[in-house]
This record gives sequence, C-alpha cells and structure tokens, in this order.
Amino acid sequence: MIGWDCTQRRNLGFVLALDMGADLVATVDDDNIPKETWGTDILVGRTVTVRTYEAENGCFDPVGAAGHDHLWHRGYPLQLLRSRDYSRSAARPVRVDIQADFWDGDPDIDAVCRLEHAPAARFDPALFPFASTAIAPFNSQNTLMGRDALARYFVLPAVGRMNDIWAAFHMQALGFTVVFGPPTVYQDRHAHDLTRDLADEVLGYKRNAELVAAINTRTYRVEDFWPERARLAYDAYLRRVAA
Repeated sequence: MIGWDCTQRRNLGFVLALDMGADLVATVDDDNIPKETWGTDILVGRTVTVRTYEAENGCFDPVGAAGHDHLWHRGYPLQLLRSRDYSRSAARPVRVDIQADFWDGDPDIDAVCRLEHAPAARFDPALFPFASTAIAPFNSQNTLMGRDALARYFVLPAVGRMNDIWAAFHMQALGFTVVFGPPTVYQDRHAHDLTRDLADEVLGYKRNAELVAAINTRTYRVEDFWPERARLAYDAYLRRVAA
C-alpha cells in the first residue's frame, strides 16, 4: 500500500515504535546531521508559553516567521504568499502535541522557491519556539511527537511531495497542536532533480489552498482530497495501531 523504497517506509517505524510502547518519537531524514542541541529541549507533552502568531489569511508560514520572509515552507499555498503577515502575535500557553524543529543548511522549501533562491539558510535560535493559531505546514524531517499524535500521523502515499505536508494539515484538522523549535540539525541535502521535485509538488500547488480553506471552514474530508490508495493505506495503519 505504501510502495517500495520510498519515504513512506517510516510508517513502519511508527508501528514498531508504538508496539514497543514509545511515548515520544522523533522522525528525522537521513541527510540531516544532528547538532549538539538535538533532543535537549523537548516540549512535547508540556504546556509552554510561546510567541503565537495570528494569520488572517488562514494559513501560517513558519519559515517567513523565522526571519527569512523571502522564502516559504514547502507546502505553503502559493496563492497566499503575498498575504503573509507576521504583525500580530502574543505570548500564549500552548499544549504541545508535535514539535517541528528547524534545520540549517538547505531549508525545507518547495521547488519553486529553491529554483529561484537556492538558499543556504541559518535560522536564529533566539526566534524560537513559536506557534500559530492558524493551520501551518510542517514536515517529517526533524519532528517529534507524542504517542497519541503518532497513532494518527501517517506519511501518505500517492500524493507526491505532499506526503508529509498533507499529513501535517490532517493532524491539525484533528485538533493536534504544533510548535516550531529552533534548528537542531544541519541538512546536507541529497542530490535532487528539481524539475522532478516540481512535478511531484504540483498537486499541492493546485490544492493546498483549497485544503486549508476546507479545514478552516470545517468542511474538510479526506475523501475530497486524498486518492483512494492513500485512504486505504491510512485505514490499514489505524487498524494496525489500534490492534
């Protein structure tokens, strides 16, 4: 159901972790080099007061909030780029279900952004942690989550490079909260064909804005967005982790 030799194999690791009774799991890409700070400030399972941004357009871009407003996180709806606004924020308590830590080096941006900017980014740790009241993309690249969240999290097949982005949107539609933490890895990105990446992201370019709007208006249904293979695989995952 998930395919062969693909990033979705990490779902098998999630099953194994849950079977072993893990209360906290980190999912990290293999081209990310841990810094000494990795795993030293874990917020998952705690209620912490963090800078929390509003996003009147209905979707929050964490990369722009982290001091790089010429870039944007992979999966952020392109249609909303010009309406990003970080002027409204306040310190608020947040119960942390998911901690999406950042990455220095080659940041997780989409192919359009990478083809234009080809950045090597450094993020200031002093700007973190932060959250938003709005839906936000986060990835499976350097992310920690507790057991309850992991039992519903699933990296989707058959959606190209939206595999973890649509998983992130789905988790927030279910009510799980995400806080963005400082860069704790350095990404030395594997060689990619950026034209192929672009093709694999077209589904998101077309539908991410619509998907976010559906979550915000409480009309979101996976059957309206996910292909059948993704739905069947997720149902199998839920049955397996509940067994």
